[in-house]
Amino acid sequence: MSQSLLFEIGAEELPSSFVDGALEAMPKILGDALAAARIEHGAIRAFGTPRRLAVHVASVAEQQKDLDEEVVGPPEAAAYKNGEPTRAATAFAEKLGIALADVSIKAFEASGRQKAGRFLVGRRCEGGQSTASLLGAMLERLITSIPFRKSMRWGAGEATFGRPVQWLVALYGDALVEVSFAGLTSGRSTRGHRFLAPAPFELAHADGYVDAMRAAKVLVDREERERTMLELVDAAAKAHDADYDRDPALVEENASLVEWPHIIVGSYEERFLQLPASVIRSVARGHQKYFCIQTSEDTLKPAYVAVVNTAENPANVVRGNNRVMRARLSDAAFFVEEDRKIRLDDRLTKLEGIVFHVRLGTVRAKVARIERLVGLIADAAQFDASERADALRAAHLCKADLVSLMVGEFPELQGHMGRAYAKAQGENDRVADALRDHYRPLGASDGVAECPVAAAVAIADRLDTLAGCLAVGLIPSGAADPFALRRACLSVQRSLVERAFEARFASLNVDELLGHAFDGLEGVKLDLDRSATVARWSDFSTDRLRGVLTAKASGAVAEAVLSGVAFVNGARAASGAYPVYASLKAEVLEGLVQTKAPWLDSARTVAKRLSGIAKDAAPVLHGAAEFTKDSDKAIVALVERIDALTQALVTREAISEAYASAAELATTVDRIFTDSLVNDPADDRTPKRLALLSFGASALQRLGDFSRLGG
Repeated sequence: MSQSLLFEIGAEELPSSFVDGALEAMPKILGDALAAARIEHGAIRAFGTPRRLAVHVASVAEQQKDLDEEVVGPPEAAAYKNGEPTRAATAFAEKLGIALADVSIKAFEASGRQKAGRFLVGRRCEGGQSTASLLGAMLERLITSIPFRKSMRWGAGEATFGRPVQWLVALYGDALVEVSFAGLTSGRSTRGHRFLAPAPFELAHADGYVDAMRAAKVLVDREERERTMLELVDAAAKAHDADYDRDPALVEENASLVEWPHIIVGSYEERFLQLPASVIRSVARGHQKYFCIQTSEDTLKPAYVAVVNTAENPANVVRGNNRVMRARLSDAAFFVEEDRKIRLDDRLTKLEGIVFHVRLGTVRAKVARIERLVGLIADAAQFDASERADALRAAHLCKADLVSLMVGEFPELQGHMGRAYAKAQGENDRVADALRDHYRPLGASDGVAECPVAAAVAIADRLDTLAGCLAVGLIPSGAADPFALRRACLSVQRSLVERAFEARFASLNVDELLGHAFDGLEGVKLDLDRSATVARWSDFSTDRLRGVLTAKASGAVAEAVLSGVAFVNGARAASGAYPVYASLKAEVLEGLVQTKAPWLDSARTVAKRLSGIAKDAAPVLHGAAEFTKDSDKAIVALVERIDALTQALVTREAISEAYASAAELATTVDRIFTDSLVNDPADDRTPKRLALLSFGASALQRLGDFSRLGG
């Protein structure tokens, strides 16, 4: 038999981030506790609003499972001295609740955490207790285990929670579970919406919670509440023949600020539409949590939607909201007017007053390095004259808005204000857009810069940061990454991988570019020289690229690709030096693994054998004339073919063709290894044969290290 479990914690209004964090954490905390207590159960769902956090567990067994397990104790040598049991032996028996005579000795081989040797072994047997007798303590621990960024104390007690707790409900089926916390004892009584259904009411059973709360004007299901809210916001926007601001963070925060969403549509004067749309949107989002009504990213309607918890006296709410919105937009209009009096070029000298890093100089010095590196990237990527000029111009102005009044007041508008001011002073769209887009991607869910000019500036900006920080020893450690170097590295890789359709970006060698960035640090006292910095970068970037590849392929495929080499323009390079080529290899190889191509087994065997030979012989591509045996000449033909097919693995088509031919190559080489004695000590051609096979191994590595695929 089983029953459902419901536990609700009523509290004063919790911040939206507290609600979201608790909803994520509660199912795991309670699930782990039930598993540790050997209590079987069904699905666990968390519910939450600003005034309550709740968890519902379906089909909770009424009895613990009986415990019957073998327990390994101390080593025999520690348990017995001169044939007599030591305290270690008697304590082990007491711990299990059995007589020493029931303890045996068992020999183990090393496995996992188990060491090899002879150890005491006993059986621990416990009868399962009733679930009802265990739930109270378990739920009390749940309350204290919910993580909050900051917790509060209230009253005279020592209990802490995100906000003061007001009531507790704990039901197992229709039975009450006694839970005590902060002077409160659980009951059946909960509360509905503070204004729309304020009277307390009782819950008869753990099931039906969502429906009961909905009847009390509380949408406890986070997804239902968000869906209902967005339907209302969307309808309001459509009434203006427009759309609404779909910023995910704005949606998430509003959904966690209310229990029963209502909307209020406010407005502001059309004169404010002369402000950049990003300014109005930032005022609405950041300070007021409003949804702008818009027809495009750059075109807004003079209206907004506010999500509120009650519709009582909406006219008063609208008047108050409009006053606040008007005041903040007036401030923004003043800042913009003052900012436009100074051209972006004239702001550059002020960047000398902003220290990027005490050892790496000012932001003005960083801008000069970015300009230099953008020129090198433009040349490497074969920009035409117009693109190159725009990229250099964008690099020159890319940080100028940091010393504007608007960015000082709204830091999240860096780049956006640069774009607006650039347009106002007559810069072309490509330059203006690059001032905004060189900050992209802003996070894992954000896209990369779409324009090649913006992408070049974005890559240069981050490589300068990476080269400088790595050269002065600022290596991320654990969770500590104050200069966001991991994110910067991923941004460089994504900026290339997601532009795989452009061969000129795909051919960029990031190790080489990092070296060029290091060269721009002239005059800076560094801890590492150029080669050491590039080597450190290569290791660091390969680790990050592994994550990028595992988004497209399995971990084994990513490892196979990254353990290989890149071969571009007749030169070897670390596989991570060309993120695009590594990504294409991973995609193609993953397809072969998923279809279980039978030749992969042969490829794994051949790779292991060739890599063994390569350790003892330097790779040399000897011609067929160096050999007399037909089998040796067959090896020459195969190695020459591998070399030819892997000379330019720079397109999906070339990579696919090389892997397709690898099927025949791997099978043939495997047969040669089986039928021939390639390492014949009596054959004077053996050293050249081994050198040839070593060359074959190095050529095969261009496709990846097949031995990493397992199997």
